[in-house]
Amino acid sequence: MGLRGLFCLCLVSLLALQAVPAQGSPTGSPKGIKNRQPVDTSVDGVVIRSLKVNCKVTSRFAHYVITSQVVNSANEAKEVAFDVEIPRTAFISDFAITADENTFVGDIKDKVTAWKQYRKAAISGENAGLVRASGRTMEQFAIHITVGPRSKATFRLTYEEVLRRRFMQYDIIIKVKPKQLVQHFEIDVDIFEPQGISKLDAQASFLSKEQAAQLIKKSFSGKKGHVLFRPTVGQQQSCPSCSTTLLKGDFKVTYDVNRDKLCDLLVTNNHFAHFFAPQNLTKLNKNVVFVIDISSSMEGQKLKQTKEALLKILGDMRPGDYFNLVLFGSAVVSWRDSLVQATAANLDAAQNFVRRFSLAGSTNMNDGLLQGIEILNKAQGSLPELSNHASILIMLTDGEPTEGVTDRSQILKNVRKAIQGRFPLYNLGFGHNLDLNFLEVMSLENNGRAQRIYEDHDATQQLQGFYDQVANPLLTDVELLYPQDTVSALTQHHHKQYYEGSEIMVAGRIADHKLSSFKGDVRAYREGQEFKTTCLVDEEEMKKLLQERGHILENHVERLWAYLTIQELLDKRMKLKGEEKANVSAKALKMSMDYQFVTPLTSMTIRGMADQDGHEPIIDKPLEDSPPLEMLGPRKTFVLAASQPSPTRPSSNTPHLPNKVTYVDTDPHFIIHVPQKKDALCFNINEEPGVVLNLVQDPDTGFSVNGQLIGKEARSPGQHEATYFGRLGIANPATGFQLEVTPQNITLNPGSGGPVFSWRDQASLRQDEVVVTINRKRNLVVSMEDRGTFEVVLHRVWKGSAVHQDFLGFYVLDSHRMSARTHGLLGQFFHPFDYQVSDLHPGTDPTKTDATMVVKNRRLTVTRGLQKDYSKDPRHGTEVTCWFIHNNGDGLIDGIHTDYIVPDIF
Repeated sequence: MGLRGLFCLCLVSLLALQAVPAQGSPTGSPKGIKNRQPVDTSVDGVVIRSLKVNCKVTSRFAHYVITSQVVNSANEAKEVAFDVEIPRTAFISDFAITADENTFVGDIKDKVTAWKQYRKAAISGENAGLVRASGRTMEQFAIHITVGPRSKATFRLTYEEVLRRRFMQYDIIIKVKPKQLVQHFEIDVDIFEPQGISKLDAQASFLSKEQAAQLIKKSFSGKKGHVLFRPTVGQQQSCPSCSTTLLKGDFKVTYDVNRDKLCDLLVTNNHFAHFFAPQNLTKLNKNVVFVIDISSSMEGQKLKQTKEALLKILGDMRPGDYFNLVLFGSAVVSWRDSLVQATAANLDAAQNFVRRFSLAGSTNMNDGLLQGIEILNKAQGSLPELSNHASILIMLTDGEPTEGVTDRSQILKNVRKAIQGRFPLYNLGFGHNLDLNFLEVMSLENNGRAQRIYEDHDATQQLQGFYDQVANPLLTDVELLYPQDTVSALTQHHHKQYYEGSEIMVAGRIADHKLSSFKGDVRAYREGQEFKTTCLVDEEEMKKLLQERGHILENHVERLWAYLTIQELLDKRMKLKGEEKANVSAKALKMSMDYQFVTPLTSMTIRGMADQDGHEPIIDKPLEDSPPLEMLGPRKTFVLAASQPSPTRPSSNTPHLPNKVTYVDTDPHFIIHVPQKKDALCFNINEEPGVVLNLVQDPDTGFSVNGQLIGKEARSPGQHEATYFGRLGIANPATGFQLEVTPQNITLNPGSGGPVFSWRDQASLRQDEVVVTINRKRNLVVSMEDRGTFEVVLHRVWKGSAVHQDFLGFYVLDSHRMSARTHGLLGQFFHPFDYQVSDLHPGTDPTKTDATMVVKNRRLTVTRGLQKDYSKDPRHGTEVTCWFIHNNGDGLIDGIHTDYIVPDIF
């Protein structure tokens, strides 16, 4: 299953708002979609100003951000809804709403704690959750809020998933359904694959091939691929005079990577991802037994579709394959006593048998499975020519055991004992009147997996599609092995079979100081012969990759490992009971909390919001067997509580500076405000003039701030001379925004010849969602909607100053909307962290106090000192007390300070 997502911003019918005029359209339209006059994009006066989906894929790990802004320009409050669908296999990791100048942020906690707040709603049978099961593979996330008069609301949802390879490609499918015209609509997919991209395509079901060729921009070269879909309002219209949208259907991106090597090993930040998908191997012959439920509940369309699928599957058998059919109702019937070869005559006879068989009573699942297992076991044990084939057992049922052995735990025990790990068991559950959890546990215990087959017109295609995934085994008993003492955590690394068009993926954490001896060995079998290969770490290539992708690469590899580990722990707990289950659940919960994933063990609450009953909204992960949407009752509408706002964003025209901020200024002193401690930490970075340091880097959006040091041109050998920031680069690649700031000039988009301003100017500039305000001879403020607000302070040299050249200071006014993965010398401190200070005592300087600080599991000696905040008074500043961390912040910052040196300010 590829990455699938559906998003929809809908507005309830009672809205009556004044529309916001549509923005201008880019020139050039495809044939059949002409440029049209500006149209009213409102629905009853409410406008969707923007709806953007940004997807960043790095080594199969996909990070999605859906952002939408709605405008209410009426003189009264109105109700709006943010309604999206995301894949069931994804984990939500962040959600925020900004409305009426307040921001409301999701807070992930363990499910038990979260639901204590909702016990009244749970007792009364109400559904307080915002996420509900929807369709076969989706979950619907919907929230209704009340927006104040002449106000806007911005929604931002983040979710993540690992892309799985199916049929020789990775799929990213976004179901597009905005329900009305959108002023700024955009789907932006950015792919980075270290192995190199071998193919990339993008199509939309609602566009003709000609329209798609003109409107969907796609490109790939080397490791990078990009897809952009940004239709104008006119290009969204379903007809020239229509106010309705044609954007309704699937937007699909498919790609694959180069397979020049048998396997690929990616190592960064003490984590690794190992991908194994060898090509050009001949297909193994297989032994396959189909165990089919023919109880009376299969009557009608289910039986018809099952027979259609079996006939097609039998028709696709290869001559070297062996097979059999086992039917179970009240009794068990085998088509043949043993496996038979897939000759034309045998296949014809089997197809005739399928056409003729009829239903027979109850559901003797236990005996049906044991009969199928016995047939495979006999073939492997008594027929040497079949022992090297890949054996597969596939069961299809629509109900629960009602005949013979009906105790589920006994059936599980019987099946485990009979198979003994020799081959995989795949269970297909037809419809909803069955215990899918039971089928999943049975499959997981026997190296397989379970899948629901939905009762629908395409059930035949669903059955065949599943079989096609396992129809072509290439290797058996595949193991990915690593030197025993080099890994401290590892995901599943043994697979019974590897199938054509798929991929085996293993991730783990490398033990401390073991990187130099780390490698990956692959061992498997094909036709009785051992298959071996070794993957080594290419350290030079890893350095290049880090330069190209930076912290995004490190972040995504680690989160890929966390995602796979949590999924495997959740699967494992299904098979356990009692204390063992509790221990595995605790591990999965801890990782879910550490990496801020909404999983079946965690929930997200949204502070400062409440419905008419006073309940805050809660974001949960629905179970696979959750009831359909129509059975869950009406949605609730939530009110944004003005009495409990998150910090507001300063106005772009009149910046408001909190009393305590995080910043870097003068030589360069980094001051980290820690609000929960009501204190600050500080450190210096001592580097040469000309060096560029990364201050802020948000891997989710690409937003960055880098600063270049200046100092005396003539420096005393071996003596530290003061350095200052003399050049800053602020960039937001998602919108193409770049701002270069020096003590002399401010340049917008310097790479494309943008306008240049001096510090003598008073100006306010806007590009997309970024506002830059220049306050003459003093400072400038960069305000980014749904990101943050930053201030650059200008320091002019005055007579008597110890500094001999003008320089800059950089202040973070508002960063709470930056992602939790933001990094950099300042950015890594944008979100809460803890430390403890003890053992205060006089230091080597008797006027200062030293102490012991424990931070990030390290014990440091720190010194109480004074720094200055120049944001309000660039000449004299105001004093700030802080604990000073010595040696370039060693022990406080992640890594060492040279890790933050980058080639250029952009």
